[in-house]
Amino acid sequence: MTDTTAIISTITAAFLGSFVEVVEAFTIILAVGLSQSWRPAFIGTAAALGVLAVLVLLLGPLLELIPIEALQFVIGTLLILFGLRWLRKAILRASGLIALRDEARAFAAETDLLRRRSAERRADWLAGVAAFKAVLLEGTEVVFIVIAVGAGRGLIGYASLGAAAACLLVLIIGLAVHKPLSRVPENTLKFAVGLLLTAFGVFWTGEGLGAHWPGADLSLLGILALVAAVSFAAIRLLRPPPGAPAREVSP
Repeated sequence: MTDTTAIISTITAAFLGSFVEVVEAFTIILAVGLSQSWRPAFIGTAAALGVLAVLVLLLGPLLELIPIEALQFVIGTLLILFGLRWLRKAILRASGLIALRDEARAFAAETDLLRRRSAERRADWLAGVAAFKAVLLEGTEVVFIVIAVGAGRGLIGYASLGAAAACLLVLIIGLAVHKPLSRVPENTLKFAVGLLLTAFGVFWTGEGLGAHWPGADLSLLGILALVAAVSFAAIRLLRPPPGAPAREVSP
C-alpha cells in the first residue's frame, strides 16, 4: 500500500506539472508553425530537446554519487521553494488579485510578433530561436520536476512515465485541434501541482533530516491535506468582499 501510494503520487505530480509546462511550450511552437513555417518550429524544438537530453545524461550519473539523505534534503528544499512559487501565483489568481493566464492571448501575442518580423531576412532564424527558447525553458522545468519528485526514492522511472504521458497527451490534442489549448484549466492545474510539489518537498526535507513520518509514504496524504487546507484558507482571506473595488498585485 505504501509503495503504491508513493508511485501514484509521483506519477500524478510529474504528469500534472509536465502538462502545464508542455501546454505553455506548445503554444509558442504552434504560433511559430502557423505564422512563419513549421521548419524553424521543428528545428528549434529538436535543438532544445537535444540540449535537454544532454542535461539529463549529465545529471543522472551525478545523482548516484550523492548520499540519499543529502539528496532528499536538497531536493526537498528546492521542491518547497518551487512548489510555493506555483502555489502563490495560483492562490493570487484564484482570489482575483492577479489575472489568469490566457493561452489564447499568449498565442495571439506571439503570432503577432512573429508576423511583424516575417519581412526580416532572419525571420526563420528568429522563429526557430523562439521555439528553441520555449521548449528549453519549459523542458528544463519538466526535467527538474521529474528529478525532484522521483529521485528521493528511486522513482525517476515512474516520474518520467508521468512526464512522457503529459507530453504525448498535449501533442495528440494539439495536433488534432491545431489551436492553443486555451480551455485547459491552467490555474487549477498549477494549484494542484503547487500543492503536490510542496507536500513532496516537506516530506523529502523531513526524510533528509532523519524524520520518521507516521505511516511512512502514506503521510504524504496528510501533508497534502494540510497544505491544501492552508491554501484554501488563504484564498478565502485574500478574496475581496462582494462590491469591493478590484485590486491587483504583482505576481
